[in-house]
Amino acid sequence: MPSVPTPSKAGIVETNTGERHIPSSVRPDGSKRKEIKIRPGYKPPEDVEVYKNRTADAFKNRGSGGVPGAEGLKDDKDEGSAASNKNAKRREARKKAKAAEEDGEIVKGGTKEAGPKEESKAEEVDPEVEKEKKARNLKKKLKQARELKEKKEGGAALLPEQFAKVIKINELIRELDALGFDSDGEPKAKKEAPAS
Repeated sequence: MPSVPTPSKAGIVETNTGERHIPSSVRPDGSKRKEIKIRPGYKPPEDVEVYKNRTADAFKNRGSGGVPGAEGLKDDKDEGSAASNKNAKRREARKKAKAAEEDGEIVKGGTKEAGPKEESKAEEVDPEVEKEKKARNLKKKLKQARELKEKKEGGAALLPEQFAKVIKINELIRELDALGFDSDGEPKAKKEAPAS
């Protein structure tokens, strides 16, 4: 019994002699279609193999697969990496420390000590220290602004941010004055005391 050739996507059947044709068929209304011969070498668009770029396919499916190229790898969630285990331990330690802090216990060097809730809070900040800190910051900004002003007077072009700093010189001096410091960032009380 001769083997029946399988048709291509376009319905073309190739015979043993090498001739290609679309076999005759019956239409839904009952009429018969004639057999169609196909020229040698002709390949209809349906039969043309489409080139598949694996990289492009991977890019299209990038959101669904997780890590690119890792589709074939096993996911062992039970066995975490050393780093993930370490991070999990750190998170757990932070949770315990936070819970201990809320319960009114002080955690020092990994050991818990009972104590009043007020002691677990950060120490009150000395207003004088805070004032000096702000003055140092303002002094630094003022120094930068004065250097930029000298550059500008020297003929250098300044960026808009740099020009804005130069404009704020008087504002910085006023802020230092309000904190009790002179335009050089030195406390006023120290300078006035030796002069008296």
